Amino acid sequence: MRTTVGIIGAGPAGLLLARLLHNAGVDSVVLESRDRAYVERRQRAGILEQGTVDVLRAAGAGERMDREGLRHDGIELRFDRRRHRVDFPALTGGKSVMVYAQTEVCKDLIALQLEDGGPLLFEAEALAVEGAETDRPRVRFRHEGVEDVLECDYVVGCDGFWGVARKAVPAGLSQTFERTYPFGWLGILADVAPSHDELVYARHDRGFALLSMRSPSVSRLYLQVPADTDAESWSDEEIWAELERRFETDDDWVLHRGPITQKSVTPMRSYVHEPMRHGRLFLAGDAAHIVPPTGAKGLNLAVGDVVTFARALAHRRETGSDDLLDAYSATCLRRVWQAERFSYDMTTLLHRAPDATPFEDRLQVARLDRIASSRAAETDLAGAYTGFPIG
Repeated sequence: MRTTVGIIGAGPAGLLLARLLHNAGVDSVVLESRDRAYVERRQRAGILEQGTVDVLRAAGAGERMDREGLRHDGIELRFDRRRHRVDFPALTGGKSVMVYAQTEVCKDLIALQLEDGGPLLFEAEALAVEGAETDRPRVRFRHEGVEDVLECDYVVGCDGFWGVARKAVPAGLSQTFERTYPFGWLGILADVAPSHDELVYARHDRGFALLSMRSPSVSRLYLQVPADTDAESWSDEEIWAELERRFETDDDWVLHRGPITQKSVTPMRSYVHEPMRHGRLFLAGDAAHIVPPTGAKGLNLAVGDVVTFARALAHRRETGSDDLLDAYSATCLRRVWQAERFSYDMTTLLHRAPDATPFEDRLQVARLDRIASSRAAETDLAGAYTGFPIG
């Protein structure tokens, strides 16, 4: 099998890249180790930055998002029983974010790819990337019980942290930077209308809480818990009671309860692999970097990576120059490290460390007070949350 760009992984990054390449007249093949049903129900991110929304629309994948997604013009910060709203459009020149689940993005992009895109092979397990240093890299994979080879001009690894793409970068050339946090998020899905029309980020002495949503009738909520927590060790009653404590305010706001349909614990870590390119192998998304979910950056960073690659390849086709492809890693990493910085800042701003001292507690409140009282600090948060420039 032969193609111009071999894409490993049919998450949002790989699927969007295939769409961008199709629209530019570049052929590709997408290899996905899981079946279609798994990809379309894999729960992940739900916040799309302004730039991601714009890219999906321009790629022809925004129709259902615009119809069913929930545009949000701000977030609410809660601390010391107080509430402060951050107004995104007023602080960023009109930017907003969209609540639209990764599962829905994948469904839309899969439908487009199967309708008029290049081959998308489900249950096609990538085994190795070979020849990345040559002008004919290849991906060995197994599909329907048969091992095969996909020959490419370029390989883009969108296969996540545990995928094979990053393993093709020689260890002597790799640098990794990481931080593991001593807490995680106990997340629930509940069949109840959200108790607020925008996301609520709460800092509390008992730990962080987040009020989010998947639709006008489904709430998504999170509690900071120890990293080794078993989700099933929390009863529904305990979860709702703890959420009520952490969201409490001095006004008459009420958290609405409903049937909990799903529980899980999300670990919290920061990770960056440098470089993001080796020869004709390019890493994108979780294959190269992971952020804690506090800053809502994971999916959006992946989108930035594949947009950067697609632009660089288009530049080469138009000019014959490899300059932008050569700069891919450095270009992406500038954005990645800003997102890592913002995600770390949000995480340390809102979560209580297990060994936190009263001094550190007061510093957190002071930092939140600064955001609530300083337009400059508030603008910095709003600009980062709605998205750093791509490229």
